[in-house]
Amino acid sequence: MKTRSVRRTRRILQLAGAGATALMVLSACSSSSDSKDSASGASGAASPKLSGNVTVFAAASLKESFTTLGEEFEKDHPGTKVSFNFGGSDTLAASITGGAPADVFAAASPKTMAIVTDKKDASGTPATFVRNQLEIATLPGNPHKVASLKDLTESGLKVVLCDKTVPCGAAAQKALDAARLKLTPVSYEQDVKSALNKVELKEADAAVVYKTDVKSAGGTVEGVEFPESAKAINDYPIVLLKNAPNAAAAKAFIALVRSAEGQKVLGEAGFLKP
Repeated sequence: MKTRSVRRTRRILQLAGAGATALMVLSACSSSSDSKDSASGASGAASPKLSGNVTVFAAASLKESFTTLGEEFEKDHPGTKVSFNFGGSDTLAASITGGAPADVFAAASPKTMAIVTDKKDASGTPATFVRNQLEIATLPGNPHKVASLKDLTESGLKVVLCDKTVPCGAAAQKALDAARLKLTPVSYEQDVKSALNKVELKEADAAVVYKTDVKSAGGTVEGVEFPESAKAINDYPIVLLKNAPNAAAAKAFIALVRSAEGQKVLGEAGFLKP
């Protein structure tokens, strides 16, 4: 009787063990399947297929770095095309509020960005992605020996400034005010590239532009730093526009600009971190 009872107990334990093993196998298979489905769903959500044109209105000083990022974006997202409209931030803002179709606006100052946000033409809150500092651009070799902001006030020196309504012009005026200087330029230009171009064409002896513009010009101009520029640094905000024709791709482009990769390209161009 005792032997028969032991055998019966062993048999029950064997059956129980086999059942538990089967349940574990089924549970593992189910868990694996669920994990794969979950991962597949997450991957699909994280990498949406982008296509179509993305129109970016951006400050003239962003031309070189944004063109590079646009090429990178198109490479990463086959089927997309990034089109740029570079110019003075105030002019671009006026175009946007006037109904010009665009997906993204990147301005050279919060003040010009406010033109768009005040009209409720932005989707969400603008984010500062870089900063920029002024520098004096002179002819190669600096023949007039410009060494300070005060030197620009010397008689006979042809100096060009951006218009005061443009961020680079407003910053230049702020620097002049900080130095308690008055300067009458030979011309006011509608964007920073136009001001720089005057020096490159030798139509002016000097211009107050951004460090990034001096750097992008290479050897066609020479840069002169001045301490008052530290008191007139511009923040650059970027935002998705309310009626963006291609909002999905626009968001992805903004994400690229703000990513480590985007910040590297902008940093190499001379922009400061936000």
